[in-house]
Amino acid sequence: MTTTASQTRSWNGPALFSYGFRPFFLFSGLWAAFAMGFWLVLLAGHNPLPIAFPPMDWHVHAFVFGYLSAVVAGFLLTAVPNWTGRLPVVGWPLAGMTGLWVLGRLAVLIGGDWPSWAVALADLALPAALIGFLTREIIRGRNWRNLPVLALMTLFAVANGLFHLEAAHGPTTDGYGLRLGLAAVLMLIALIGGRIVPSFTRNWLAKRQATGLPVAFNRADGGVMVVTGVALLAFVITPYGIPTAILCVAAGVANFWRMTRWQGLLTGPEPLVWVLHAAYALLALGFVTVGAAAIDLMPQSGARHVWLAGAIGLMTLAVMSRASLGHAGLPLTASRAVAALYLALIGATFARLAAGIWPGEVWLLHLSATLWIVAFGGFSFIYWPVLTRPKRAPKPTSIARPA
Repeated sequence: MTTTASQTRSWNGPALFSYGFRPFFLFSGLWAAFAMGFWLVLLAGHNPLPIAFPPMDWHVHAFVFGYLSAVVAGFLLTAVPNWTGRLPVVGWPLAGMTGLWVLGRLAVLIGGDWPSWAVALADLALPAALIGFLTREIIRGRNWRNLPVLALMTLFAVANGLFHLEAAHGPTTDGYGLRLGLAAVLMLIALIGGRIVPSFTRNWLAKRQATGLPVAFNRADGGVMVVTGVALLAFVITPYGIPTAILCVAAGVANFWRMTRWQGLLTGPEPLVWVLHAAYALLALGFVTVGAAAIDLMPQSGARHVWLAGAIGLMTLAVMSRASLGHAGLPLTASRAVAALYLALIGATFARLAAGIWPGEVWLLHLSATLWIVAFGGFSFIYWPVLTRPKRAPKPTSIARPA
């Protein structure tokens, strides 16, 4: 019987393509750093490449759909075999899926002279392949519990297609495609983050024989998910107005309450654990800031970056850094350097929020961008050997000889 381990070992090519998280996590980190640097060039008024969208639209798409599609691909290609008990995608099929992501990035980066439909097809190739993969695995593995993940992944792909459609007819920085894509990812964080944050915290605390453990998922969590979904739906349909503000603030408070039950204050000694709580806290805070922006108490751009740079950026960086260590056979503990990356990204989030509140202070934008590049460039540098070398074999257990 073929197992996940034997399937991985049977691949004799580059270790980069021996597991789904390897190429996609590495390339997502590199892309995040590059795209932010390129955005600073565009922001300065230079446009050295024939990008497919106006500069602001390119910036938004590069992170919401470009960066996130790689992270989601790496996560799903790694997690789904564990969910379904089926074999992972490795080797040349994995290299092909990675190539689809690269094709999408090139299309958006240099496709300014291409027909808009050609750019869209190239960019949507990977999401379509992921939906097909996830559908097949759920059906064959009879893993109906993860149908919501498939639904949210489909919504994310539809949002990307809608973004391309809107971009073909004018600027789409505040269009339905962007808001729908953002809402789908945030709901995915609330759904999957609501599983992994208390689970990883419980495991870490149990090893230290802590008495207070996270509360298991119950009906209260389901109620928070409903409030979260309704608030995001309101945000997608009409991001401005008192009803949306009330719903978003209510979702923020509900998610803050939810995470108080996960014992995050006890996780300070381990960055790999506390960063998950920090990212979820930024999800909740983002609801509050977006709610305030809905009634013009602060600019929308700064408010949304609490979600974009904070909740999404920090949660994905946390998951990538943790999963890479675990699946590479390395100890699940973060070095001081990795902890510094987390702090840099938190700093980038609040610098971008401040830049929205004080738009005249351009240095805050540059500070935020620099800290973002430090976080993801640092991740790519530190984790390069982790992601490109074969999995470390477990140390053999010594057996004492009988006297």
